[in-house]
Amino acid sequence: MIERPGAGPLRRLVVLRHAKSAWPEGVEDHGRPLAPRGLRDAPAAGRALADAGSLPDLALCSTAVRARRTWELAAAQWGTPPPVRADRRLYAAGVPALLEVVHEVGPEVETLLLVGHNPGLADLVRALAADGLDDTLDRVRAKFPTAAIAVLAWRGTGWPALTPGTALLTSFTVPRGGRGSGGAGTGADR
Repeated sequence: MIERPGAGPLRRLVVLRHAKSAWPEGVEDHGRPLAPRGLRDAPAAGRALADAGSLPDLALCSTAVRARRTWELAAAQWGTPPPVRADRRLYAAGVPALLEVVHEVGPEVETLLLVGHNPGLADLVRALAADGLDDTLDRVRAKFPTAAIAVLAWRGTGWPALTPGTALLTSFTVPRGGRGSGGAGTGADR
């Protein structure tokens, strides 16, 4: 990505797919909770975001139980979590709906976290990224697993300027919580 003078501040869109969910009988999709692995991976995602310096100024989260719980467990890893807005439009949303929600964010937000679902989130990252560092874009194209975190960087004066092909995929991580006493481990799921 080439920096252009006057193109606006560097902004980051951090995309977090909800952690692994359970499929309890009789529970509708929107109400599905996290599975045991998801309960381990969501805090690992929060730690990964903190370690990478990717803490958001604002979080937008799907209203689905598994997404909200992922947010809660990830944000609990930070000293002071940012404000969060639950938005039902993020549930089962495709790229146009996701961009509509992102475009409504105020210009004061420089790092935005989006917590939601596939296939919409993977499609969004692929649509926005003109390129990626190292093998990040190839990895996103191959698979966007639960608890995956993609960080897109771009320059603009406001979020409506974020359009397909305008961002650089700077990182792609799949944190995994360890089994046992607290889930301190992380790893990449390729």
